[in-house]
Amino acid sequence: MAQVVVTGVGGGVGQSIVKSLHATPYSVIAVDSDPLAAGLYGAQRGYTIPVASESAPYLSRLIEIATRERCALLFPGLDAELPVLAANTERFREAGVRVVVSPAEVVAIADDKLATARFLEARGFPAPHTLPLSECRGLEPHRALVLKPRRGGTRSRGVFVAQTAAELERGRGLVNPEKYVAQELIDGDEYTCGALTLDGKCHGTIVMRRILRDGDTYKAFVVADERLHAHVKAVAEALGPFGPCNFQLRVRDGTPYVFEINARCSGTTHARTLAGFNEPLMTADYLLAGRLPAYAIREITVLRYWQELVVEGQRVSALTVSGVVDGDGTRL
Repeated sequence: MAQVVVTGVGGGVGQSIVKSLHATPYSVIAVDSDPLAAGLYGAQRGYTIPVASESAPYLSRLIEIATRERCALLFPGLDAELPVLAANTERFREAGVRVVVSPAEVVAIADDKLATARFLEARGFPAPHTLPLSECRGLEPHRALVLKPRRGGTRSRGVFVAQTAAELERGRGLVNPEKYVAQELIDGDEYTCGALTLDGKCHGTIVMRRILRDGDTYKAFVVADERLHAHVKAVAEALGPFGPCNFQLRVRDGTPYVFEINARCSGTTHARTLAGFNEPLMTADYLLAGRLPAYAIREITVLRYWQELVVEGQRVSALTVSGVVDGDGTRL
């Protein structure tokens, strides 16, 4: 059984990757900076690592773990890791590890909402009108704005909707305008979409209409909308990511507007796997076994719910002290 590293297993993305690789030919070595990350206890083995902002020890520890465990592939589960990993793919390759991360320029576009909008506009794709908040002078009639961090940001934290000039000024006063964008609010259904792009070709897409709660997908509905599939494929091939890439869009008057790109697996990766579109498995099969991606998507409804994971106290203590813990086969 081949082994792969999955990072960020304390969060939804990392755990979603782990779950998607359950009962496949690939065994997961899970890593996270927090010894209480649930995914550490649901994989074959779990390790603690430094945070990505401490790039030198972070990289050394990851390579050490991947080499020790003879892992040939690494899936990142955190946005903060992407720039560091993208800049060091050759270092991993020299250690025999392929990192599933997009080129640095793609990571930079996806992490910057202003750059994302400009990329889309420059290539003729519809995009919400987006400006640096510091350059936004007011609202156009009947056009609400979303104020959001220009870079990074998760689960709608620090996001404000301005319906009036007064709300715009109030929001401007709560944030640093140099680090925010003002983006046209697109009224319409929202979708989270996945594209699997390998060696410059998009091998498949999945489209899910979603209902949000606190910025996370709460309910998802797989849809067979060929127009949206074609749009996501076209954007993916113009962008050129490597591996799974997530596109968030809204549809207004029949036109899809991509407003955010995540150059990584999504928090809905396992929901997509349940629908027949297993991005981690297809990626691993392609890179490690030379198999072309194959899938059969089912139009299902996914309702999310909480599930508890019980871990014995001595296992948490052991991981805290030694930085490594063997899994017990617990399903996340």
